[in-house]
Amino acid sequence: MLWSAAVPRPPQLAPTAAAIRGAVYSSLTDRVDPSQEIFPLHVGDTYLEPPPQCAASALTGAADLYRYTATAGTGALREQVAASVSSRTGQRLGAEDVYVTAGATAGLAATLQALVEPGDEVLLLAPYWPLIEGMTRACGARPVAAPIGDLEPSADPEALIERLDGLCSQRCVALYYSSPNNPTGRLFPAAWIEALALFARRRDLWLLADDVYDLYCYAGEHRSALGLAPERTVVAYSASKAYAMAGNRCGWLIAPQPAMGAIQKLGTHAFYSAPTFAQHALARALESADDWVAETREAYGRIGRRTAEILGVPPPDGGTFLFLDVAACLGEGGLPELLERCARSNLLLAPGPSFGPFPTSIRLCFTAAPPETIVRAAQRLAGLLGEAGSAAAEAAAATGGRAR
Repeated sequence: MLWSAAVPRPPQLAPTAAAIRGAVYSSLTDRVDPSQEIFPLHVGDTYLEPPPQCAASALTGAADLYRYTATAGTGALREQVAASVSSRTGQRLGAEDVYVTAGATAGLAATLQALVEPGDEVLLLAPYWPLIEGMTRACGARPVAAPIGDLEPSADPEALIERLDGLCSQRCVALYYSSPNNPTGRLFPAAWIEALALFARRRDLWLLADDVYDLYCYAGEHRSALGLAPERTVVAYSASKAYAMAGNRCGWLIAPQPAMGAIQKLGTHAFYSAPTFAQHALARALESADDWVAETREAYGRIGRRTAEILGVPPPDGGTFLFLDVAACLGEGGLPELLERCARSNLLLAPGPSFGPFPTSIRLCFTAAPPETIVRAAQRLAGLLGEAGSAAAEAAAATGGRAR
């Protein structure tokens, strides 16, 4: 114990830290039996190794591997990134439009710190990537969930905008979305992205586009917000998701001036620069990993469809997740009881409330383990949900049809 009541207590902790949840993806990792097969479906990772030319053993000859780079990333890499994003989006970009960050997470955190003040509000299209909520709170701002899961992709964009208008107060300064979506795997239609850009311009908001899964679309084409409202749009990308390099901590932002300058200042004072090793690996990937990405996209799509088939839900449009509403399977103990039961069966799942107001949902990552392992995990989960659903139905019948 570092202090006691007999000595002065340490200074107060920041209230923003208390407002941020700790275990985002699972608090039940200690419930699994390590002597048996574990199914870690709670974290968005991949079973694949990066492209061979990006491996550590292939990079050891680089002369500057252990040196600092420019805080925004090497000039050559930023040119490569600009060319890559330009080819994917049709927008003309240069190195000055690119900021190489220590992962998309660090990039988005720096973005919010640069653009959001205490007391502001940020609209989060929900379900949303969990860390964006904590990042918003860390700035002293209030995250405002905008649930849109009930809207079909074919829905008129006006229905989406009407919902956002009802939630957007005078204190709102930014709008965040991800497509393909984490956690649902939904790909937002082009009409929605265009409507979001117009909405951001009309309400004078920053538009924060989380495009980390843009290379992994299985049904339909990805629509970038770049070019729709360029003066207010910041787009995040990730080498973790694009090239299976989560441990390298490397991503990049596309942002306009003067926002870019402010974001870079915040990033410099938070993580200084992306790891030099990771920048070399990303450069190799951008040069020669197109075939690897195409093969990976096919493999991810295949296991995503198979997992959805086993669980009886629609297949993902993109990304690496499925988001299931398991309300019919919940008993008196609700979602925590079900997650506990799954964990004791060595199935780790992410709880719906981490992604917004979804108290009866779960998320699973279908790329977190090899496909054959994911199939076994999905079959085990389907069995557990079936048993839980039967028990919940029997309990409801015994109480006159009152569920929970």
